[in-house]
Amino acid sequence: MSEIHHGAVEHGPLGQKSEYPGQYAPQVLHPIARALGRAAINVAEQWPYHGEDVWNAYELSWLLPSGKPCVALLEMRVPAHSPCIVESKSLKLYLGSFNQTVFESVAAVENTIAQDVGVVVDAQVAVQVMPLHAATFTQVMALPGDCIDEEDAQDFSYSVQADLLRRESDLIVSETLHSHLLRSNCPVTGQPDWASVMVQYRGAKLDRAALLRYIVSYRNNQEFHEQCVERMFTDIMQHCQPERLAVYARYTRRGGIDINPWRSTESDTAPSWRLVRQ
Repeated sequence: MSEIHHGAVEHGPLGQKSEYPGQYAPQVLHPIARALGRAAINVAEQWPYHGEDVWNAYELSWLLPSGKPCVALLEMRVPAHSPCIVESKSLKLYLGSFNQTVFESVAAVENTIAQDVGVVVDAQVAVQVMPLHAATFTQVMALPGDCIDEEDAQDFSYSVQADLLRRESDLIVSETLHSHLLRSNCPVTGQPDWASVMVQYRGAKLDRAALLRYIVSYRNNQEFHEQCVERMFTDIMQHCQPERLAVYARYTRRGGIDINPWRSTESDTAPSWRLVRQ
């Protein structure tokens, strides 16, 4: 594999015209340092909480030794403590390079992806390749908890404003809230990224209308998925100070891949869900 520069600011093939490799090509994978986004929320040196990024790829295919193609679904989990993320278009090109490549088994595909992506992000990556009949996570479900999208909120802003967040009262509650109104934008291409987001917490009761206004304020924000969720997590922690908090965004797919960042004060594993827009 070509040398990886973990401090690189270039965004690789994203936003550029790219040729698709005809054979296995791990060299196309491109890292982006997490510190570049974390500097803006003052946690550039080390992310202080737990989490992972759950990637799902729906267009994975390779050849058996007989020449017969296989198709499957991929789930990949990248830990939030990894120094880098893998740039999404480079992952699409990399997975596309499997199409005309022979692998002996599903295990060989899993091990290859885990090894290659692990080198790029500089952390251990969990990979599961699932035949279509075994991909139970593809069942469409609804987010748990209360949807706040019908709250009587007004005076919306479309640039991120953390000071919109506030408590409704000092009453300590444990609740799960969600919204389908999250939209952000790719910082390289400017294309919109759509998501549903869940906020699960224990602490002083949040003002739901204020939380909705805050989520909507990401509408013109230009950051990667992972950066948006980390900013949201940090803002809620700083402005509302819950005892426990988890933020989980389920983004719609692009290029056959969806990215779903989970950040939490607890060392939980992100659930494997698929929402109606995914």
